[in-house]
Amino acid sequence: MLVEFVASVLPGVLLPAPALLGEGLPGSYVTFLPAVLMIAVFYLLLFRPNQKKQKQWTEMLNNLKIGDKITTTGGLRGTIVALRDDAIQLKLPPDGVKVEVVKSAIAAVTTNTPEEAK
Repeated sequence: MLVEFVASVLPGVLLPAPALLGEGLPGSYVTFLPAVLMIAVFYLLLFRPNQKKQKQWTEMLNNLKIGDKITTTGGLRGTIVALRDDAIQLKLPPDGVKVEVVKSAIAAVTTNTPEEAK
């Protein structure tokens, strides 16, 4: 009943009229067009930003150096004392306790650069 109402009020929405199909496109291509557009929108809105964020995070991990101040995902803040392939050693204030942390646990580098100080 609802389908009949929509079809009578908005002709061509449920079943496209021949004029809406275009000259060169068969009806089967037009029915797949919304699915293709949805996939494109999902890619642009969901997947692409995550890929960019992952790339920035990987670049941040590759650019770590001794003396950088970092924050871990667990909330620890400290200064890098030693670097290894998969881990770092942090010096935590105020007592100078040294802790080893896996690189994947680093959330952000918080070292103040001259550009951020302005």
